[in-house]
Amino acid sequence: MVSRYHQMKLFTGTANPALAQEIADYLGVSLGGVRISRFANGEIYVRYDESIRGVDVFVIQPFSKPVNETLMELLIMIDALKRASAGRITAVIPFYAYGRQEKKTAPREPITARMVADILSAAGADRILTMDLHSPAIQGFFNIPVDNLTALPQLSAYIKEQNLTDGVVIAPDAGAVKKAEKLATSLHLPLGVMYKRRPAPNVAEMSFFIGDVEGKSPIIIDDMIDTAGSLSQVINALVERGSKDIHILTTHGVFSPPALDRMNRPNIKELVVCNTLPLAPDPNYPKLKILSVAPLFGDAIKRIHKNISVSDLFD
Repeated sequence: MVSRYHQMKLFTGTANPALAQEIADYLGVSLGGVRISRFANGEIYVRYDESIRGVDVFVIQPFSKPVNETLMELLIMIDALKRASAGRITAVIPFYAYGRQEKKTAPREPITARMVADILSAAGADRILTMDLHSPAIQGFFNIPVDNLTALPQLSAYIKEQNLTDGVVIAPDAGAVKKAEKLATSLHLPLGVMYKRRPAPNVAEMSFFIGDVEGKSPIIIDDMIDTAGSLSQVINALVERGSKDIHILTTHGVFSPPALDRMNRPNIKELVVCNTLPLAPDPNYPKLKILSVAPLFGDAIKRIHKNISVSDLFD
């Protein structure tokens, strides 16, 4: 199909310019010029350096730390595009923060994932392109199209190269079961499931485990790692049950302290993460492996611009 927009432009905020540049390089285009600065009191100022009237615009901005700053920066970038008569505005959000607050778990709590969806639409976004939402139901919070990519094919391809014939795929909680099932099927390996409850944010309590890991190499798959507190408990439970070297796969490496220190232990073979958030190899954490999702985002952007199905990327 042919795009109704003759021209496409990519812009990046300050959250992860390295990933944005990789995506631009993959597509063979240059990132557009945009000035982003702060007033003395911290207010954000944005000005585009080129005409975007009638252009199909993609703004790349994951919600990296500080989350509220990068979110507000994206909203202001979108508002500036709308007021400059951009043809269509796609917010490319590799990591969608506030995804853990997608439902009420206690009285008088907000549903912040929905609120963020509302303000993105209100700011002027016409479409959202993201990856591995914490809950697929978040797509339904938007009244605009949402393409939720998955890094599972890249993670699966990487672990296949390790040839873990004694592997067992582990879902660290009930929310990760579907993803773990797909990975286990892809790798032709058995599945184990850990169940936990969260009495407070960043606090988890293990309840019970289903599966057999004795003498096997667990492959833990989850959408994100924040403080790694609950993940540490999962690892302890696996070690207590006689597991061998542990492999950890995740899309989003939030890594709030002391996450990496918690993961720097001898029974962890490797920690594999995608570059949806700004990361760099660290000699202090040699087990950290970073996979690029730039080609996947590049292909999705190309398909959106040309009005071609994005879901076909995973069929």
